[in-house]
Amino acid sequence: MTKSNLAKENYSSFAERYAQGIAANSHNAFYERPATLSLLPEVKDLRIFDAGCGPGIYSQWLIEHGAHVTAIDATPEFVQMAQDRTQQKANVLQWDLQDPLTFAQDGSFDLVLCPLVMDYIKEWQSVFQEFFRILRKGGIFIFSCGHPAFLFYRNFPEDNYFDIVLHEMEWKGFGEPCPHIKSYRRSLQGVLNSLINTGFQIDRILEPRPAPDFPRTAETEEIYQDLLREPCFLHIRAVK
Repeated sequence: MTKSNLAKENYSSFAERYAQGIAANSHNAFYERPATLSLLPEVKDLRIFDAGCGPGIYSQWLIEHGAHVTAIDATPEFVQMAQDRTQQKANVLQWDLQDPLTFAQDGSFDLVLCPLVMDYIKEWQSVFQEFFRILRKGGIFIFSCGHPAFLFYRNFPEDNYFDIVLHEMEWKGFGEPCPHIKSYRRSLQGVLNSLINTGFQIDRILEPRPAPDFPRTAETEEIYQDLLREPCFLHIRAVK
């Protein structure tokens, strides 16, 4: 039986607004995305798995830079958007990342990209094992997630830091506020040991700062100053 999919529950109700917002908002377009792209190698001719592709912004970028892309998302609205955005040049499937990736053979990808997806999954080990399986030897795994220190000290200091805890938050910045966005918070050792126990070698850890072209306005200046002092996201590049 397919497990409950938090990403699908979260995004189906405002997928269109989310897709419009992340194209140019501060946290995605000028913070998370530049950091993730900075960890990528030359992607031309690489076989890349976009795991949790959302509306297809990364898939589009990868195709424009010469990669061969297979992408999945559990949210049907995002699958359609990604297919449209990539003009059918990517193989985009509706798939729950918590299920075995039965469509992919062992060693069939050079790189797995998984930005801001893992926070919606409680148990990481089986997901990482599938990523490890489908990567060739020397293949790269790049992902981002909520920064454990930020989520604990800034948002949920009442938690036991060492526990994996499910929370609901209200998201703003996508038109009407979204009050019931669910995700898991976990410790730094929970993040890193999931990789190590799978067999990945951690190649680089990035705690990003705002991109140089971050739009500094009256509405975003406080966000900019906060991100200069404390990271909101954690980015990791690992190698099989």
